[in-house]
Amino acid sequence: METFMGHTQTASYLTGPKFGGSGAPTFLPSISTMQSSYKAYDAYPAPSPLRRSLTTLPWRPSTYYQTAQVNPSMAVTKSLPEPLGYTNQLSELDSIKVPPVFVAARSALYTRYTPNDWSHSNNSNYMASDRVRSSAERLRMDTARLCLETADKTVRTQTDVGKRLGERIGDIQLWKTEVNHETDNMITEIATLVEKKRILEKALQETENPLHIGQECLYNRERRQQIDLVHDQVERELIKEVDIIKRCQEKMRQTVERANMQLSLNRAAQHELEKDSGNKILALNLDGTCHTLKNTSRGINFHDGIQRIDNTLSVPETWAKFSNDNIQRSQSERAASKQMRNEIESVLNQCSNEMWSQWNGVNVGFNQRVQETNETRNKLQTHLSRVLQETFDMEKNIELLKKAIQDKEAPMQVAQTRLTTRTHRPNVELCRDPVQHRLVEEVAEITGTVENLQAKLRQAENALQHLLRTKSTLEQDLSVKNNSLFIDREKCLGMRKTFPMSPRIASY
Repeated sequence: METFMGHTQTASYLTGPKFGGSGAPTFLPSISTMQSSYKAYDAYPAPSPLRRSLTTLPWRPSTYYQTAQVNPSMAVTKSLPEPLGYTNQLSELDSIKVPPVFVAARSALYTRYTPNDWSHSNNSNYMASDRVRSSAERLRMDTARLCLETADKTVRTQTDVGKRLGERIGDIQLWKTEVNHETDNMITEIATLVEKKRILEKALQETENPLHIGQECLYNRERRQQIDLVHDQVERELIKEVDIIKRCQEKMRQTVERANMQLSLNRAAQHELEKDSGNKILALNLDGTCHTLKNTSRGINFHDGIQRIDNTLSVPETWAKFSNDNIQRSQSERAASKQMRNEIESVLNQCSNEMWSQWNGVNVGFNQRVQETNETRNKLQTHLSRVLQETFDMEKNIELLKKAIQDKEAPMQVAQTRLTTRTHRPNVELCRDPVQHRLVEEVAEITGTVENLQAKLRQAENALQHLLRTKSTLEQDLSVKNNSLFIDREKCLGMRKTFPMSPRIASY
């Protein structure tokens, strides 16, 4: 007899026990034996959130209704058959029969754990507890040891920093003393050199008396300078006289300038020394403040990230070298300053003798100069004609250059307009094609050509200005040529004859 039974998600219909070949009823196996015959729930995939639903068991149908063919051999009211062996026993329930249960509650019987599982779970919790406590205890011991080590290390580090700060303060104090000593020496040397320079400037000012006579004669003849300097003995001697005086004055001025430069170098060295000393005083105060700071000091605060800021500019070697270089520079400048003072003494003695040797030689050539006036006038006219012709040619050249520059404006406008128009091409059409290259080259070529032409134009205009100035000078010399004889015979010789005394540098 075959009967079709079915099941739903909320109810099950099972058959009773089957009988074997001998006719004896076959009971269901124990739960411990059945657990080894199927996989765990998690081993089979199931849709969320019904992950552990009974409908996802491997032997349960997943449809809502499903038919099955069964052959019942015993009453449905009998729940379980008698166990056949020790492996199929249900612990204490082996000697008795499991009372009948409702068919809908039979599913819970298959999800129960065994005592072995229960014991294993408890033992696992015990072992996990011991392991966690051991780890926590080790962590506490490591933490206590780390706290002691870091505290000791912090104290030692702070003590070492304080010691190094003290050494640094001593080094700063030492170098500050050396710098201040050298500064005092430099101040003394500067005062001595300033006094020598004052004496030299006074001597330079007193040379204006002989120079005034020589320059007065020379200035009177400088009105015809471009003519009267033609192989003239008077001019050579007069220029030589003025040149000697000017050379002596220039030598004095150069000496004064070198003295001023040396004073500038001395003051620069003094400034560097004072700046270095001031920086060391400030650093000394700051390091002293740092050296006095303690954990209980006021004003200490957190400055996050300050250790990552490295604004240092030197190391101890370069720091010491900087002060040493300043001191050595000051010493070198003091030695140069002493040499400058000796040079000032030598220049004063040399210039005092040279300015007198040329005075008499100038008066010898004045009488011969009157006879040479006509020859020089003819030469002046020749030079003036040449200048006028060259001025005319240069003006034509300037007009030609201006026209050439103006002719380049239209091609430049065309090329730049083309480039500007091509900048409006859309997207990828803005291609740097050969046309673009050639347009850029064209603009560069025209620009270079215009720049060359403008440079030539500027040179031509400068040359024209020089020619115009030369023409003006020659014309001026021609206008005063008639007065040359009066200047040479009356003014120059008359002034030199009445010169009361020869110039000399006052004693210092």
